[in-house]
Amino acid sequence: MADPHPQADTRERILDAGERLFMAHGYEGTSMRQITSEAAVNLAAVNYHFGSKESLMQEVFRRRLDGLNDERMAVLDRLEAEAGDQAVKPSLIVDAFFGTLLRMADDESRGGMTFLRLLGRTLTEPSEFIRAFLAHEYKTVMDRYKEALFRALPEVPKAEIVWRFHFMLGATSYAIAGTDALRLVTDWQIEAEDSTDRLDRLVPRLMPFLLGGLRAPLPNFE
Repeated sequence: MADPHPQADTRERILDAGERLFMAHGYEGTSMRQITSEAAVNLAAVNYHFGSKESLMQEVFRRRLDGLNDERMAVLDRLEAEAGDQAVKPSLIVDAFFGTLLRMADDESRGGMTFLRLLGRTLTEPSEFIRAFLAHEYKTVMDRYKEALFRALPEVPKAEIVWRFHFMLGATSYAIAGTDALRLVTDWQIEAEDSTDRLDRLVPRLMPFLLGGLRAPLPNFE
């Protein structure tokens, strides 16, 4: 019997191939030839479904980020409903934003560690068009979480909260990019059991670090 969804299958193969290759080589380092070879399709198929490498990269992210951002919004909605008139605790806000992302690594149907490493790599070395695309995709979620943090930490100047969230994003990006990023800047070695592939160790290490940074003493510029 003929496959009833050949076009959908081809599109998914191209997206899967793009996701793996962009993770391994970066956007600039991945060619259309590599993508067609990995997906076992011709260039016409990629052009038919996506039109360009730039559009393919955007769709690779969109198919994962749409669900991630929906989940983040749903979690924050629930937390705010449970809190009632009170502010949501900062630790819960941090877990809702960053923990929701990190737990994707356990779900291969949502990209697993491949997508997390792609996102980490992209956030640490983005092309201008990717930076603009991600800023657009994240805007609604970022605005909601920013307001939640402002409400949870009324004694902290808003500018400090913005800077600390920026630092938290950076720390998370390098953590999920993989241990190779660590070895680029230091000759320290880590054992295999401490690899970032070990999500059971990454999450307990990273989450307290992020929350500690958010709660750190305010700087004294004088």
